[in-house]
Amino acid sequence: MKILYAEDELQLSSAVTEILKMEGFEVTPVYDGEQALEALEKDYFDAVVLDIMMPKKDGIEVLSATRREGNHTSVLMLTAKATVDDRITGLSVGADDYLSKPFAMKELVARLNSLIRRNSDYRHSVLKYANIELDSNSCELRSDKGSLRLNNTEAELLSFFIRNTGVWYSPAQINAQVWGGKESPEKAELYVYYLKNKLRQIHSLVSILIDGDTYALGVEQS
Repeated sequence: MKILYAEDELQLSSAVTEILKMEGFEVTPVYDGEQALEALEKDYFDAVVLDIMMPKKDGIEVLSATRREGNHTSVLMLTAKATVDDRITGLSVGADDYLSKPFAMKELVARLNSLIRRNSDYRHSVLKYANIELDSNSCELRSDKGSLRLNNTEAELLSFFIRNTGVWYSPAQINAQVWGGKESPEKAELYVYYLKNKLRQIHSLVSILIDGDTYALGVEQS
């Protein structure tokens, strides 16, 4: 499993790289945003660990450029900032997950394994409902009036909703059934609203319906 690890703190980078290698990952360390972009242009990676605070280009700039190029490799953002707004910024430009510094290595390894496993589990079919379809191979969401690409986590959550249309779920239930309880209800709630906005962007008849603190995929009544 090939990992790109972008971190400008040399001592931390060296320590984390060695531990990841002991866990069976093939790690390419880079130390600034420009090096990260160059590596992503030249090689394939199963996942990227991307620090937000880096010289030359920060993690948000790297991620934004990567997604504009059509690269949908799973990205885990590392940040010393712990506010909800900072997390939303990373997720909204295409991050699949985030982890606040300082972090436990066991958690980083578990999250990387989870991201890579999701890629293989959810990239195998085209799912259809009403006037939308989700291509799990490309993460492309299409309607008869437009299309866009989701990140891997968005595609995973939408796949779950399509397979369970009309069933109402709380954020805690979404976390349990989609991520096996490994994430958080707060993250589930964030992605519900991201998906609702993406469906609106392609003028879908389908929306994520909200009833109090529960959500379901359905066709909105005009």
